[in-house]
Amino acid sequence: MHKPIYIFVTGGVTSSLGKGIISASIAKLLQARGYAVTIQKLDPYINVDPGTLNPYEHGECYVTEDGAETDLDLGYYERFTNIKTSQANNVTTGRIYQSVINKERRGDYLGETVQVIPHITDEIKYSVQLLGNKGEFDFVITEIGGTVGDIESLPYIEAVRQMRWELTNRCLVIHLTLVPYLSAAGELKTKPTQHSVKLLLESGVQPDIIVCRTERHLNDNIRKKIALFCNVEKTSVIESIDADTIYDVPVLMLSEKLDVEILRKINISVDKEPELKVWREFLYKLKNPKGEVNIGLIGKYVELKDAYKSIVESLIHASTANEIKVNIIMVQSEHINESNLNIKLENIDGILVAPGFGERGIEGKILSIKFARENKIPFLGICLGMQCAVVEFGRNVLGYKGAYSTEINENTKYPVIDLMEDQKKISGLGGTMRLGSYPCDLKKGTKVYEVYQKQHIKERHRHRYEFNNNYLDKYQDAGMIASGINPKDNLVEIIEIKEHPWFVGVQFHPEYQSTVAKPHPLFVRFVEAAIMKK
Repeated sequence: MHKPIYIFVTGGVTSSLGKGIISASIAKLLQARGYAVTIQKLDPYINVDPGTLNPYEHGECYVTEDGAETDLDLGYYERFTNIKTSQANNVTTGRIYQSVINKERRGDYLGETVQVIPHITDEIKYSVQLLGNKGEFDFVITEIGGTVGDIESLPYIEAVRQMRWELTNRCLVIHLTLVPYLSAAGELKTKPTQHSVKLLLESGVQPDIIVCRTERHLNDNIRKKIALFCNVEKTSVIESIDADTIYDVPVLMLSEKLDVEILRKINISVDKEPELKVWREFLYKLKNPKGEVNIGLIGKYVELKDAYKSIVESLIHASTANEIKVNIIMVQSEHINESNLNIKLENIDGILVAPGFGERGIEGKILSIKFARENKIPFLGICLGMQCAVVEFGRNVLGYKGAYSTEINENTKYPVIDLMEDQKKISGLGGTMRLGSYPCDLKKGTKVYEVYQKQHIKERHRHRYEFNNNYLDKYQDAGMIASGINPKDNLVEIIEIKEHPWFVGVQFHPEYQSTVAKPHPLFVRFVEAAIMKK
């Protein structure tokens, strides 16, 4: 294949049907057939990226290797396919309009009246085809955020209509919709799907395949009815039934022959079965654990399902590597205090303190870390979790009363976590951030060197404040060592306590690199340590 095939995934009826999972599953199946695949997400909000969005608004912000702050669906893409994404894989309306306005200000349009059509839609088409024009991929899968019929999604649907006209047989539209079950009537209802497809048709786009999200199996009559009313073949009506785990979805889509239908639509012969041996082994271990272990995830967004999505999935990957079930116990750090600490953390075999920004809930995190340190409970601190471990050690071991991060208290007597000097001169939230992949050198003979089994690693970052090296000698003399250092700026990336069974804090985000095919070793060894504790 020389010219890439563009597959668009749209959604109807309601949000949260799982377009990201379906897109990732399609990519996995095509990849398992030997095709080179990439996935991108088009988000219809006007923010330039999700970097400044509150987790309550948008869930987790996922960071790519090149430092792009992106939609959490890109995490699914990487976890399913084991292929790295980039800035080009996530496009927002904000970025589209920003680019068009910049071109208008430069005079690129030679005085034309700038309009949604053709200028905005042209920019969308350019962004969609940017990955395909590299010549690296057979398929470019594009998930369009939101729901068909949303005002903000209209330019994207129009761009799809234009691309279908321009690329003819190199463009395919898959529409994910809902077929609800009404218990009072005792039957599945197709009318929401019909209306959803009708809205898409009104925009000039005929879906090629309809994927029906449902909690009950579709019978033959239902499939025929959807095919008849929505102008598709019966084989193009695909059932996506509720699954025990998101990792079941590629196998379910395989049994529904979604990949076969895609290839048939673009006249590519199907001559072999996809290679899913590793995936099936992962699923078997996930569903047949040999024991269980309790991990306490301490954070301030625990009531929000998607706030720590990558961490939760990384623990699931680590559980299969250890052939154990991990029970993730979400603990709201804002509710932890001295009087209830033992109750909140009883029966927990490992404590993971989550990343975040701001003061809310931080004292609860610090108390949890003190509990893990004093009771020899395996501990993993990520980003702010590591910084809280530094603060706790400073206060309770080194006697630095009131030690803090200058993010929380800029007048603290002991600024053990602080901005670097060159950062203090930069204005604007984004300017002082360390974003994307950075190198780290590990010290031999440490726990993390044993984990990674190599000296030089690269991990992804999303943070602003650093360990204050003015205090490093005092910390190391007291038993908290810097086991990972950024070789360029001499920044502390990893801390661990020598006399503790497993106490590790990392300034980076290892959860962004954990996939089904390659569970992250830090999570694997952390879970292993929790098993040993149990």
